[in-house]
This record gives sequence, structure tokens and C-alpha cells, in this order.
Amino acid sequence: MRHSGTQRHSALGRFFRNPETGEIVVAQPPNPPLLVWLAATLIRLVFSPHGFPGAALSVVATASLVIWSLLEIARGESPFRRVLGGLVLVGVVVGLLLR
Repeated sequence: MRHSGTQRHSALGRFFRNPETGEIVVAQPPNPPLLVWLAATLIRLVFSPHGFPGAALSVVATASLVIWSLLEIARGESPFRRVLGGLVLVGVVVGLLLR
């Protein structure tokens, strides 16, 4: 259904859409901080390094995930992406506090 040249969407539909383009944005290609987090996490899982290398990988992984979440909160292409960034940030902070 069209209204005044723009398509109307439910509140749930708007949650997943870019407000400028109207395109659904749930997932997108990973950006550099997410790729760094993924690489550091995979290296830790595969090689299980101990000592300084393991700690350094954990710091890199955590820092890159925090950067990714902050970027999503600030510049996410849809409300869903912004909320996802916020939830991930809360999860990281809670995880750090529970260590």
C-alpha cells in the first residue's frame, strides 16, 4: 500500500528499515571492528593461547567488539542495528563485571 509516494510500514517494519532509504537492514557485511573481533575470537578458539598472547587476544577481541557496538549505536542503519549495538555493549560490560 502506498501513501503520498512513500510506502507505509508497521512500527515493527520500521524498526528493521533504514529511515532514509526504507530498505530492510538486519544484517550487512562485517565492518573492520567486527572482522577483528571474529579473527581474534577464532584464533583463541583454535589455538587456545595462554599467558600474554591469550590475554592480548582477549583485549583485542573485547575492544573491537566495544568499538563495533558504539559505531552501531551511533550510526546503525536501522533502529534494530542501533538496539543490537546497545545490547552487545551491555553484554560486554556485564561480562566484564562478572569476571
